[in-house]
Formats: sequence, structure tokens, C-alpha cells
Amino acid sequence: MARRPIIAGNWKMNNNKIEAKELIDGILYGISSLDAEKMPEVIIAPTYTALWQAYDLIKNEPKIALSAQNVNPNPSGAYTGEVSLDMLADFKVKFVIIGHSERRQMFGETDEFINQKALAILNKGLIPIICCGETLEQREQGVTDAHLRTQITKAFEGISASDAKKSVIAYEPIWAIGTGKSCDAAEANRTIGEIRKVIKELYNEEVSDNIRILYGGSVKPSTIVEQMAQPEIDGGLIGGASLKADSFVDLIKGAM
Repeated sequence: MARRPIIAGNWKMNNNKIEAKELIDGILYGISSLDAEKMPEVIIAPTYTALWQAYDLIKNEPKIALSAQNVNPNPSGAYTGEVSLDMLADFKVKFVIIGHSERRQMFGETDEFINQKALAILNKGLIPIICCGETLEQREQGVTDAHLRTQITKAFEGISASDAKKSVIAYEPIWAIGTGKSCDAAEANRTIGEIRKVIKELYNEEVSDNIRILYGGSVKPSTIVEQMAQPEIDGGLIGGASLKADSFVDLIKGAM
């Protein structure tokens, strides 16, 4: 079945107020002439400090949705430095990225904590973008599929079929993130196909057919067309190439 592609830009810890405005203005200009019905779903994920400005700039632009890069699953409390879902709702955030390898590796986030976030996000009526991926060592040992199965199974624990169907998964081989190396399109397609099989086993064919699974890991305008030609790949979670308006717009066009 036809799944609407997604091109999501994860800004990570980049862009001050001026840079954020310049980037969003450039994206808005670049997509202004594109047919909204043919476009992928476009998502930008600024830093927390740029969320208000991003919301203000795109609030009347239906072609772009807003995502946060992370969230704490607790509604409030003594969690210094954290941000809640109610706070994100103030900015009409639609998506939240969770489980990114940088959060797992640098901040010790566990599969169980990521599951707590997913449940809280869905309970709030937002959509999680649940990241998964293997290290180079795991790939070389031939345990990629088993590792991803564990990550996905734990991330979706307690999530209903109806909520799973509208969730988004991002497969990001850790060895390809920010390295300039991109997983071969055919292998990325095979791996995402394995993730889709896990979803089918956890739920049913309808859920696995509907859930959108993105590829992330040094996605560039020069790779997007081949990646989007793969039947299992539903778009990209973009890092570095989302920080320049021209390259991000080229990625959007490449997914059309």
C-alpha cells in the first residue's frame, strides 16, 4: 500500500535564533512552489530554544510539521534540564524523536525508558519517531537483525495496534550517522524489511503495512532518490543535510 513519505530534519544541537530563522525562511521559500499533494510530509526538529520561533514561522504553513528532539515522559517535577509533553504542546509540536543513538550512547537511555517516552507521547496524542540502529561491531558480528528486534520489541511494549500504526520508526545504523558513510540502499531496504516483519509479528499485517519506517545515516541529496526507490524505505531522518535550506529542499524534491 502507499505510505506517505517523510523527510524529517533533526537539527541536533545547532542553530541559534538568527540561524534558525534564516534556515526556516530558506526552506519555506524553497517549497513555496511545490505541490503540497505530491510532497512528502516535511518535519523539522529544532532545538528547544528555537521551538517558539519555528512554531511562529510555520504556524500558517501546512507543508511543514514541527517535532521535538526529545522529551521527558513525566508530566512535571524535579527533573532539572528536562522538558515535558505539556511544554511541547504549547508549540503545537506533532512529533517527538526518541531513542536516538546519541541519547542512548551519551546519556545512557535504556530501551525501557524509551518505551516510557513512547507511551507518554502517544497518550498525549503526539507521534513518536522511534530510532533504532546497530553499531559497526554488531553489524560485523552479524547480529544486526537480532539487535533491532530487541530494540523494537521493547520500544513497542504496551502500545496498542492503533497507536503503533500511526507511529514512525527511524532505522539509523550508528556507524553511518555523521560519518559521511551511508548504508547501501539495498541493504538498508532489507534491514527495514526485517523491522517491518517484527512489527507484523507484534501486531498484524495491517499495522506493518501502515507504519512508516525511515532511513537515517548521512542521507544526502545524492543518495535520496535511490533510497526512496526502495519499497520498504518511507523517507529519511536527516542530520547534517537538514542544516542548509538548499540541501534540505533538494531532499524533499528527491522524495516526491
